[in-house]
Amino acid sequence: MDTKKGALQISFGWLFAIIVGMFIIFLAIYGVIKLMNTEQTTLDVKTGKQIGVLLNPLETSFESAKTSSFTLPAESRIYNGCNDEGNFGKQLISISQKSFNKWTETNLNASFTNKYIFSKRIVEGKKFYIFSKPFDFPFKVSDLIYMTSSEEVYCFPDAWGDIEEELSNLNQENLLLENCTEEMIYVCFGGNCDINVNYQDGTVEKDGEIMYFSSDALMYAAIFSDVAVYECQLKRLMKRVGELSLLYGDKSILIGNAGCDLEIKTDLAELIVLAGNLDESQDILGLTTNVENLNEKNDAGGDCKLW
Repeated sequence: MDTKKGALQISFGWLFAIIVGMFIIFLAIYGVIKLMNTEQTTLDVKTGKQIGVLLNPLETSFESAKTSSFTLPAESRIYNGCNDEGNFGKQLISISQKSFNKWTETNLNASFTNKYIFSKRIVEGKKFYIFSKPFDFPFKVSDLIYMTSSEEVYCFPDAWGDIEEELSNLNQENLLLENCTEEMIYVCFGGNCDINVNYQDGTVEKDGEIMYFSSDALMYAAIFSDVAVYECQLKRLMKRVGELSLLYGDKSILIGNAGCDLEIKTDLAELIVLAGNLDESQDILGLTTNVENLNEKNDAGGDCKLW
């Protein structure tokens, strides 16, 4: 009888040890996975901030477009987020990278108040191209940044004039004017393509939706963006137009006291209202007359120019 009890006690002892051992191993594996996920999340956020820093050299006061590229160490998804709340809104960037054949997940964003990135909501690949172009409305508002993946090639078969020259000078590998193939994304200024630009009406049609533009800088923005990204970033730009108009209005008073009278403050006040009321991209067309009047008055100011 005692022998049976001893055997039974040993069996329970081993069973208990096995259970405890399995629990310890589970905790160890869980801890390692949590640590890896935390480190990956930190890496993704850092990468997002680094991308924002990489964009700084593209921001220039020159009138010509500039291009560059960057390559990430792993297959990545760059999420282009936009928030139009507050005085300037925010540019949000988050990164998801492929690890062990799965995409990492993070709810953390790198945010910037002074950057305007136009792209698809999710841009996927390892190598990414970016080029920028200044946006004037009527004064310099900001440099717009266009981001695409090397895995997507855009063909502009009927580009003409300044647009053809600009794209040729950019010499960006995924923006072609000729030697195009069927799998590429066709951008046409006439006819029926993946993306259709009506330059005269100031519209870009893609995926069955229409975006409106008033300059080449906004035209490129519409070509390379999802509609939601474009509409949100345009609202952010108009907020910036309003804030800059306030500054130029104050400047007009100062130079007016020095003997310069541009009679421009009323037009600036009107632009502030119009820009603040922009609800969708179609409204941009209603601002063009005001912007043209401001440019004409400023150009006629000679040494009294505001910008």
